[in-house]
Amino acid sequence: QVHLVESGGGLVQAGGSLRLSCAASGSTSLIYAMGWYRQISGEQREVVALIRTSGTNYADSVKGRATISRDGAENTVHLQMNSLKIEDTGIYYCNVIRLGVEYWGQGTQVTVSS
Repeated sequence: QVHLVESGGGLVQAGGSLRLSCAASGSTSLIYAMGWYRQISGEQREVVALIRTSGTNYADSVKGRATISRDGAENTVHLQMNSLKIEDTGIYYCNVIRLGVEYWGQGTQVTVSS
């Protein structure tokens, strides 16, 4: 089992920045991928950014504005988002894939105001 705890969400003005963090605990060896998804009201959950040993991937909507990083020693994944837009508002979820099993955090609310 992998337990995920997210932090860093909140209210930010459009154009601002925030940094989300997700700490993994439990069985953290052999983690294949870590990432962030978001769910915007009324829409399906969508991937924001992923990080694997092979590299990183970003949704087109955040490319150039988001940076995902992983601290392997701490089993923590971070998502730095800059130039935030109102449409970035949503619940952000941390995701981990380990041995073919997906684990999810509880979600953290990000609200971008005008």
